[in-house]
Amino acid sequence: MFDNMSQQVRVIIAVILALLFFSVYGYLVPQPVQQEQNSTLNEQSTKVTKDALLPNKESKKTSKIIASVKNEHFSASINENGEISSFLLEDNRFKNENNEAINLVNDELLPLSMQFYDEDFQKLYNSQAFSVQKQEFNTNEDIVLSKNLNGVILEKIINFKDNGFYEVKLKISDDKEHKFVITPGLRPNILADSLTVHGAMIYKSDETKDDYEDDSIKKADEVVISNAQIAAFSDRYYTTLFYNFNQDFKVVLTNSTSNLTQGRIIATNNAHFYAYIGPKEHKILDGADKRLSNVVEYGWFTFIAKPMFAFLNSIYNFVGNWGWAIVILTIIIRIILFPLTYKSMVSMQKLKILAPKMKEIQEKYKGEPQKMQMHIMNLYKEHKANPLGGCLPILIQIPIFFAIYRVLLNAIELKAAPWALWINDLALHDPFYILPIYMGLTMFLQQVITPMNIQDPTQAKIMKFLPLIFVIFFISFPAGLTLYWCVNNTFSLAQQYFINKIFAQKEKSNASK
Repeated sequence: MFDNMSQQVRVIIAVILALLFFSVYGYLVPQPVQQEQNSTLNEQSTKVTKDALLPNKESKKTSKIIASVKNEHFSASINENGEISSFLLEDNRFKNENNEAINLVNDELLPLSMQFYDEDFQKLYNSQAFSVQKQEFNTNEDIVLSKNLNGVILEKIINFKDNGFYEVKLKISDDKEHKFVITPGLRPNILADSLTVHGAMIYKSDETKDDYEDDSIKKADEVVISNAQIAAFSDRYYTTLFYNFNQDFKVVLTNSTSNLTQGRIIATNNAHFYAYIGPKEHKILDGADKRLSNVVEYGWFTFIAKPMFAFLNSIYNFVGNWGWAIVILTIIIRIILFPLTYKSMVSMQKLKILAPKMKEIQEKYKGEPQKMQMHIMNLYKEHKANPLGGCLPILIQIPIFFAIYRVLLNAIELKAAPWALWINDLALHDPFYILPIYMGLTMFLQQVITPMNIQDPTQAKIMKFLPLIFVIFFISFPAGLTLYWCVNNTFSLAQQYFINKIFAQKEKSNASK
């Protein structure tokens, strides 16, 4: 089979398998849910959290706003339950198709919603609304929410920073221990797609992280992680999270009524948390702590994708345009991989030249498969040809493709980022479909200049239709990802032409001798 495949066929098959893998992986292979290993902790956490999370102990829903904070990047409002009832991104590049600011808060479970384990104290807590010293606040200013619960003063102090980070302190005046759960809220639900992982990410003090896709936790179950440092709940581009690198905290994951993974942090009096709600933008997250960029999900090839994004970002910082940064990154990758690509193409050209002799051997030893294989192997040795020489370099390149796929798909930095001419948003598909069509055209031209050794006419016809299939497949992909493939195909086309010319000159030189 490999003997009769051209390099172009192998590339296409490898890429199709890669694309299909990423398209269906999330559906066919759900991410494993990491259960806490400590059985004592599990028994204890089941006992306390099942009681604490009963629906009748939820704070009553309210729409009354008692405080707000606004700057050029966001506007947030806080209701009388001390919850963040809305968080709007004010930057133009994050606005929706109607030019409206998007709200990252999911009404089903609001950020800073609290529930106490003590049933009597919870009823007392629910019986009163929070009061606040004034209604409008600036960033970096303490919003002090307070309640007087029969002489026990409860204060929730919130301080929003300039870029979506905020700090939360809870103070209870008596000496009694009051255990409660508090939540960063349900994940934002802005972009409904099947291209990336939606759910929770827990980063732990041992520097490992676990990802939990929505629906991975059954409704009757819960997962308890005791050594958490980040608890993040995200869609493709946006996240809401709690973090504390100074002291580990315990987080309980359950399934919401809408089948989204939800989390609550277990805490007691005088709790202190850091939090963030906003885009998963590396510059913002790394500015607070580089560990926070673990929120951006790259899948299996994170070890390649992370440095690749860092390199892409450094190119962007130099050229100031994400589109040209993608073009330059693609060119650099092609140059680095040129020895592998060259070796692959040369190997396939050798096999193409040997094809007539191989056909003779196959005809001569049709009924003797062992002799046929022996003579074919001798033919390979004589001409120093490797039947797998064109395939292995392609397999080595697949992880790089996966990493680039993940980087360009998850990078919110590409949102509303223009490239040139008609491409005004690299995170959206090409509005005129020029890039997908160009990509299909370059694939077709590669097929034309790369002679195929497929004997079956039906298979040959199918291969001719592959460029069209790829155009349809990429038509809804982000322009940034399609741009990468256009540049990549252009270089492949040029390299194939170059190799063809070298071998044509060699054949001409051999014929003249």
